[in-house]
Parts: sequence; C-alpha cells; structure tokens
Amino acid sequence: MSTAVSHDIRISVRARFEPAQSDPVEGRFIFSYRITIANRGSRAVQLMERTWFISDSLAPQRRVSGKGVVGATPELQPGEQFTYSSFCDLRSAWGRMQGHYLMRHLDDGSTFEAAIPPFDLLLEYAAN
Repeated sequence: MSTAVSHDIRISVRARFEPAQSDPVEGRFIFSYRITIANRGSRAVQLMERTWFISDSLAPQRRVSGKGVVGATPELQPGEQFTYSSFCDLRSAWGRMQGHYLMRHLDDGSTFEAAIPPFDLLLEYAAN
C-alpha cells in the first residue's frame, strides 16, 4: 500500500493485477486500484478534480484529468473518509501511477492539491 499526506488529506492506494480482464498475448494488462481519501484536518473539503500521470514500460506517459472521481465530487467533513475503486489499462506488465486531487475548502472556497502517492502496477511475478 502506498500512502501520502498533504494539507491534512491522507491518501492510501492499493493496486492489483486483474488476470480475468487482461489479455497479455494481445498486450492488454488491466490493474484495479482502491483509494481511500481521509480528511485529517479541521476544515471540511470537497474533491473537485483529479489528475493522473500513468507510466507504462511499453507506451508513452499518459496524463488523465477530469472532474471528480467515479462520477462523484465527495465532500469530507473532518475525520471522514471516502473510498472508491477504479482501474487502469496498460500495454505492458509494468507501470506506475501518481497524481493529485484538486480539493476545495468548503468554508471559503480556497483550493489546494492533495498528492496521490506513486504506486506500481505490476504482475506479482514481475516483482521478484
């Protein structure tokens, strides 16, 4: 598990290879990931946007950005957390993701970036 804390927002990520959805012969490797975003601060926040940098050992780096996550822009009161799952497709058995969320304080509308820690996307045998 990878974890980062920035601006009182703790982000934890766990990724895994999904063999049933992948086709290595065709160069299609699917990885799922589960992210928990916890508000450790004293102010309510809302996740507004996401930006990902996706590295694939057989393809150029991709930048993916958009509104919210999985169709939601969750609000987190102090002490609350939000967990979601998503996936990434690669052309190879090894990659890496990292990025940030654009967050907004609900009291005054100010924004900040909360870092998403880098995490590896790899087949279990590739880690040996």
